[in-house]
Formats: sequence, structure tokens, C-alpha cells
Amino acid sequence: MSTATTDAQQAGAHAADSHDLIRVQGARENNLKDITIDIPKRRLSVFTGVSGSGKSSLVFDTIAAESQRMINETYSAFVQGFMPTLARPEVDVLEGLTTAIIVDQERMGANPRSTVGTATDVNAMLRIVFSRLGQPQIGSPQAFSFNVASISGAGAVTMERGGTTVKERRSFTVTGGMCPRCEGMGSVTDMDLTQLYDDSKSLNAGALTIPGYSMEGWYGRIYSATGFFDADKPIREFTKRELQDLLYKEPTKIKVDGINITYEGLIPKIQKSMLSKDREAMQPHIRAFVDRAVTFTACPECDGTRLSAAARSSRIDGVSIADACMMQISDLAVWVRGLDEPSVAPLLAALGETLDSFVEIGLGYLSLDRPSGTLSGGESQRTKMIRHLGSSLTDITYVFDEPTIGLHPHDIQRMNDLLLRLRDKGNTVLVVEHKPEMIAIADHVVDLGPGAGTAGGTVCFEGSVEGLRRSGTLTGRHLDDRAALKATVRPRQGELEIRGATSHNVRDVDVDIPLGVLCVITGVAGSGKSSLIHGSVSGRDGVVSVDQTAIKGSRRSNPATYTGMLEPIRKAFAKANGVKPALFSANSEGACPTCNGAGVIFTDLAMMAGVATTCEVCGGKRFLAEVLEYTLGGKDISEVLAMPVTEATAFFAAGESRVPAAHAILSQLSDVGLGYLSLGQPLTTLSGGERQRLKLATHMGEKGGILVLDEPTAGLHLADVENLLGLLDRLVDAGKSVLVIEHHQAVMAHADWIVDIGPGAGHDGGKVIFEGTPADLVASRSTLTGRHLAEYVGA
Repeated sequence: MSTATTDAQQAGAHAADSHDLIRVQGARENNLKDITIDIPKRRLSVFTGVSGSGKSSLVFDTIAAESQRMINETYSAFVQGFMPTLARPEVDVLEGLTTAIIVDQERMGANPRSTVGTATDVNAMLRIVFSRLGQPQIGSPQAFSFNVASISGAGAVTMERGGTTVKERRSFTVTGGMCPRCEGMGSVTDMDLTQLYDDSKSLNAGALTIPGYSMEGWYGRIYSATGFFDADKPIREFTKRELQDLLYKEPTKIKVDGINITYEGLIPKIQKSMLSKDREAMQPHIRAFVDRAVTFTACPECDGTRLSAAARSSRIDGVSIADACMMQISDLAVWVRGLDEPSVAPLLAALGETLDSFVEIGLGYLSLDRPSGTLSGGESQRTKMIRHLGSSLTDITYVFDEPTIGLHPHDIQRMNDLLLRLRDKGNTVLVVEHKPEMIAIADHVVDLGPGAGTAGGTVCFEGSVEGLRRSGTLTGRHLDDRAALKATVRPRQGELEIRGATSHNVRDVDVDIPLGVLCVITGVAGSGKSSLIHGSVSGRDGVVSVDQTAIKGSRRSNPATYTGMLEPIRKAFAKANGVKPALFSANSEGACPTCNGAGVIFTDLAMMAGVATTCEVCGGKRFLAEVLEYTLGGKDISEVLAMPVTEATAFFAAGESRVPAAHAILSQLSDVGLGYLSLGQPLTTLSGGERQRLKLATHMGEKGGILVLDEPTAGLHLADVENLLGLLDRLVDAGKSVLVIEHHQAVMAHADWIVDIGPGAGHDGGKVIFEGTPADLVASRSTLTGRHLAEYVGA
């Protein structure tokens, strides 16, 4: 290299080092209003703003989505055909993007066969270890997999060889680890037949009480034509053979109206159609039926381990793979480190590192056999982080969605350290977050707002944390907010007794939950709070539980359909105009035939993202033109669905458009701070915090004296937490008992009574370590929660 070149390089920085910003120009995704912003690379940037202000639209739907789309485009068209198709975000320019890894709060797939071990590949490594070191040796790694069944077969194989046809006998065997009794599910089902049918009625008279099994439709024609039983005879008069055919008949070909179909008994049909799904993934009415009719008990043959006897018989130092999966991960990590076997040393090292990552991230209390569908949003997110912690990749953009959800203040410090470690390896870390403890470690803050929905979507501030404090924005003003302890607490109106609770890691707990007050259950992540409350309180009469499960909804679902508000509105329109209510449904008779009531027409472009264009016939209004001529209070149905909640509340309150049922639901939506949402906004466009509050609003109107809330502050801005506390107070003052599982110190400080579970997580938790008023907890500082709460209120 010439000296001239070297001197030139020393004098001026290399051109390659100048790309230290991610530039976004003209972002218009969802509610973003033509945003232009520069984000520093290799720094930790935190995005704040009220729920629904556009944070996720900017970070996930614009920056991360475009990065992933561009990476996908580097693959061949053949490969892209198997990948999810992503549309180009609504943005003018995106420069300086790096590979984005998204670690979101989407619950892990609620597949009944998926466990923490299978979802993180730890089980795959353990299976190899046992297949190499386990005694007796029983076969390959799949002999230890509860998802692989043992099968064998033999038969003649015909081959062309040297111009002649040769027949040979071949046989094969596959040794799998699946328990043959429960088929690797760990539980067997027992059905209560009285919940399937009313035996005093005949099938034609509507004996079946299973959701979806109506005799008016196809099922009626099948049961009438089988010939196995008389559909007009009451079920209690069936012979043994007829009852056997109705309930247990194996798949049999029959003809119905000249069509060949397969008939099978009710019980195998229910097992295939309903019980093959995880309970969390079922529709609410199906879930209610399954809870009523089916009891799940641990499989007696494998003791709930899902594994065959052979897989359980092979051991290393007296430990089988079933024992290893049952261990708490922190204990399993110690056991793996104790295995000294040079032949599998690289595998043991990788397995040990992965297990240590679990412990480091605060999930050491889980076990590998825990079904992944039972993890909370925060736990799922931290489980997904594990594979990135030990990664040697640098210059990656890591995108996190509220990583502090489900974390006790004590655990937030650990999470902060992990994010800073990712940044210090030379990565760009983008975090959507509300907690001041995490905003405090940011190198760069972007505050979006000023409001939510249409009132948001602009950048109110960007700069340092100190600058945010002085900025006067909503986030800046509330950043140092600290809720004070109450001067007086409400007296209890009775008690809800919990005796001998033993769900998961809860250790034979006896505790009295006070009624008529705001009671907060707290403790570190994994200490047993949810296990205690959901295991001992949620199922009782008069208890309404609002948990963290995601709202399922397509782009046809909206707040009006989800809350059930559209039903009275349709009836009011029908009554005012003397027509059928079905005309006012975009999913029924009133739908525009061109777009089938979707308002847009989708064009599928194979491996390219599909294009959605507004329907030209209805102009995106989703209804037939003649339906829009019918009005209520001067508005047609599409105008009503376009109204924000606050406007609709006034519209349905009085005059000819008065609909009390709709008004009551709208008032609840306003109460939980969703006044800005329009009634017809697709659920797919709502943020996580908005969905949770929508769910809370639907449950508020339910009859029930005790309301159980699981982390209602998740996804809420500091300013919204104040409104939530006001809402909780109004619920208690209206005569409800409110029980909140929560980590947020503002909610703890506002409580009338606190029950602290701990002292640690997993087998170090599960005990009640404090019960009393927040003031007593702060005064005693006897627990981790007490010390953090004292620090928070400045005591």
C-alpha cells in the first residue's frame, strides 16, 4: 500500500465507517404521520409514548419489517414461496438498515406437544446425550423423543433390476420415545357423556349438546342416513350396539344422498377436532364445552412424562431423560456440568451454556417439560432471547417489545444488563418500553405521541434521557412520577379463604384474601403468584378472571363485534327501518358482494406480498349501497362503525338513536381509556396494551363480585397507569373485590392489602412471605418487594 493512501486514510475517516445511522424518511404505516427520524447504530434506543401512539408501527411494522423483507428477497423465488410474505411498509426512504432480529411478546405456539425443551432445542441436545451415554443403550436420539412413535412394518418391494422385475421382502422398524397410551401428550381424557347429549331426547329432537353439532345441517343428514341407529328414538332407549356406534364407531364409509363420506363415533371425532388443540388456542365457546365435558388426568402408564418405558429406563448416573426434563433448569445446569465425558464434550459445553443462559435471564425456575402454551408473554419473550445471548454475530439490530413485562423490579436490573451486553458487542438495540427503570439506561430516546390512535403518530421528542425529562412531553412529565402510599386503607368486607394450595410450585399455602378492597399479589417472576390465584381462585363462582391470553381476531373482527355491541346496534337499525338485522352485518346479507364485506380486495402475488386495494364498488365501506340508505339518528351503519368510542357514546345515549345496551359497553370502553378507537377498527391493527384493555372492558360488565386481573399495567404508559388506578378504585367503590397480580410499584403503593409470594422463584418460592398493608411492607423492608417499594416511594 502506498504511503499516500495510508496518510489519506489517517487524515479522513474511512467511507465505510460513515454509515452510523438508520435513516427513516416519510413513514406512514398505520397512524404514523409522515415521520422522519435518524436512529444511531450500535446504541440502545428506547421508544416511548402512550399505548397506541405508533411505537410498534415505527419499530416493528416499518424498520424491522423492511429489514426482514429485504433479507427474504435475497433468497430464490422457490425458497420465498415457503416463507411468510411481507409487504413493503408505507415509507419513502429507509437507509442504513442491518439484519433485524425481532424478539416480541407473541405467545409461543400453543401446540400441546410443544414444551420449553422442544421450543428452545435443549431437548434435542439432551436426546443426543442420552442416546450416547445412557445405559442401557436403546437406540438413536429419536428413541428419547415423545413426538416419535415406535412403528415397524414388513412387506414385498417390487424393483426393476437389469431389465427384469424382482420382488424382495423388506422390513423396517422405527424406535421412538412416545408413550403409546397417551401418544406423547402426557395426559389422558375422560368424557362426561351427560355433557355430550340429553339421553331423554332423540337425535332429531336435538339431543346433542356439543357446539357446532346441529341437526339442521350436514350432521342431521349424516345421523339420519347412517342406518346404525334410529335418529327418532330417545338415546336412553338405544341398545348397547347402537350406543357403541354413536359414541365409539371406528371410521366407516357410508353414503349420504349419493355422496361417499366417512362416519365415525362422537368421541373419536371430538378428540380429533377439539382435543388435538391446546386449550388456550380454542374458541371461547369450545373451551367452555371442553372444560365442562372433559377431564384430563396424568397418563397412568408414563406418569405424565409423555415417554415410553424404554426411554425412561435408560439412565445416566441414575437419572433418566424424564427426570432431567422435570428438574428445575438451574438444578439441571448443575447436573450437566457434573458430567465429565470427553466423547460428548462439545455437546455438553453447548448444553451447559444454553441452560446457564436460562438462569442468567431469570428463567432458571422453569423446567424443560413445562408446556410452552403456559408461559406468560414476558416468559415467552425471555425464552426467545436465550438463543441470541451467546451469539457471536455483531452489527445486528435487535428489536424488543417491552422486555420488562412480567418482571419484578429486582429482575429488571438483570434485563437491563443483558440489553447493555448486546449493545456493547456492537449491536443496535431498539426497545419499545414504558418502565422508567429501562428508559433510564437508554443512549437515545424517541417519544411518540402526543396522544393515541389518530391523535398520535408524530415524534414529540428525540434525544437523551435528561433531555426527555426537561422536554415537557407527556412521557417527560411523568418520568419521575411516584405514587404515594395511601394515608388510609379500606376496611375488608369479608375474606376469601385459600387452604392447602399446591398448584405447580405453591407449597401447601393457606392465605385469606380480603374482599371489598384492592388486593395486590406480588413477588419475583416465577414465585408462584399466578399458580396460587389461577389455581385456587379463578375457577370459583362469582370470580371473573382477565388473564394475559392474546385476543384472537381476523381483520373482520373489530371492537364492535368483539364486545358484542354490534348485535343491539343491528337490531336498532332493523327496527327503525323495518328490515332484517342481517342486512347490517358486513359478514352476512348486507355485505358488498364484490369484496365480500372486507372493504378491500386482495390480490395474491405468490412469493411477493399480496396487494390490498380498496373495493371500488363500496368504496371500502363494506356494505351494499341499498343498506347504506337505511339510517338511525341520521347516520348509516358504515358512519356508525367509523365513529370513535367517545362520539358513539353520546350518539347512543339519547334521542331516536338511543340504544342502552350499546351505550353501556361504550361507557366501559371509555372507562378503560379506549375512547379514541373507532368501532369498526380491525383488531389486527390494535396494539398489545389496547387489546388487553378491550378484554378488560368486556369483562367489567359481567356479573361477579371478584375481579382477578393479571398484570393490567402491561403495555400501559406512565400516564395511563394513573387512569388505571382510578378505574380500579371505581370498581372497588362500586362493590367489587379487585385482586391484581402485579409488579408495578404504583399499583402496589395504591393497594389496600398486599400478599407477597416468594422468597425466590421455582422451588425457592411458593410461600407467602408477607401479608399486610403497603405501609407495613415498606416499614419492615423484610422482602425484596418491600425494599424495592420503599425505594420507589422514597421512604
